[in-house]
Amino acid sequence: MIERILQSKITSFLNKGKAIVIVGARQVGKSTLLNSLFEKTDNVLWLTGDEVDVVNLFENITSTRLKALIGKNNIVIIDEAQLIPNIGRKLKLITDYIKNVQLVVTGSSAFELANKLNEPLTGRKCEFKMYPLTFMEMINHTSLLEEKRMIPHRMIYGYYPEVVSNPGNEQNILKELSNSYLYKDIFQLDNIAKPEKLVTLLQALSHQIGQQVSYNEIGQLVGLDSKTVEKYIDALEKCYVVFRLGSFSRNLRNELKFSRKIYFWDMGIRNAVIGNFSHIENRMDVGAIWENFVIAERMKLHSYQNVFTNHWFWRTQQQKEIDFIEEVDGILSAYEFKWNAKKKTTKCPESFRKSYPNAIFSVITEDNVEDFLLSE
Repeated sequence: MIERILQSKITSFLNKGKAIVIVGARQVGKSTLLNSLFEKTDNVLWLTGDEVDVVNLFENITSTRLKALIGKNNIVIIDEAQLIPNIGRKLKLITDYIKNVQLVVTGSSAFELANKLNEPLTGRKCEFKMYPLTFMEMINHTSLLEEKRMIPHRMIYGYYPEVVSNPGNEQNILKELSNSYLYKDIFQLDNIAKPEKLVTLLQALSHQIGQQVSYNEIGQLVGLDSKTVEKYIDALEKCYVVFRLGSFSRNLRNELKFSRKIYFWDMGIRNAVIGNFSHIENRMDVGAIWENFVIAERMKLHSYQNVFTNHWFWRTQQQKEIDFIEEVDGILSAYEFKWNAKKKTTKCPESFRKSYPNAIFSVITEDNVEDFLLSE
């Protein structure tokens, strides 16, 4: 079993009087993580919001009945808690009236779970975000050399645990994940009125990774107005399918100020959406795939390490561009991502260098990617 970064972090927060909340997309390993944490622990009550009888049980439950349900158990796990109506208030009964019980809650929709937990559990919870496996986790499981050799494979099939654990069956697993699980929570949101349009939208976004995304243009392509496009993208983001990167602008008049790019948290899901699992050597979109892969891994790393970082891309009206910019403690770092660094030398745009002379500029290639993905 691959040890997850969150395992030690969650362990350090157990039995501190607060609920542990773990959010992340379906199938990223939340249940496996909890099994690993508590498999040798006695007196664990495990419930899941995917089961109708559990949902019914919580419908009109009282603190008295909760005490009877929990009994002598001192660990209560509720998986996919966002599927239980008014779950926040029910969990508040546990944290307020049933002492010496560690409550652990998981959810695959940040939007739904946050709405139900934030007010009732204010000051009563510690929240952790969980993603597919990371470059760092795989290095700890195998070795740096082995994982660097696997990068072209990861760029196509991604880091979902089941995919990584079943070499040779990646395509079938990803097709199942994208068809059965990817949209499950999104379709249940009240603001998704046309599921078939959401599928078309996701396919359009898959073809535009690394490019600026216009809600108007995407809307015309898929048959939705721009506000609905933004609403659907927001839902995809809150269900941990994609994330947005805004544009950086401070000094130059011709810097783009309100643009955005959209990336996928996992490249296997992205490639499954468009049905293209061709090898890296045969792809025209290898540059965009490399950019998405490295940025997503960096974002996951910072999330797990609790690094408070601002992230952008930079571009001017004259088409001068930098792929990725970070700001940590007021220090700017600019990055260009090149899969084939031998083609030509990449230099920092002169206009950026003059406007931000203290910024650090680096080019990230397959040769030096570990420096970017293993350090803060």
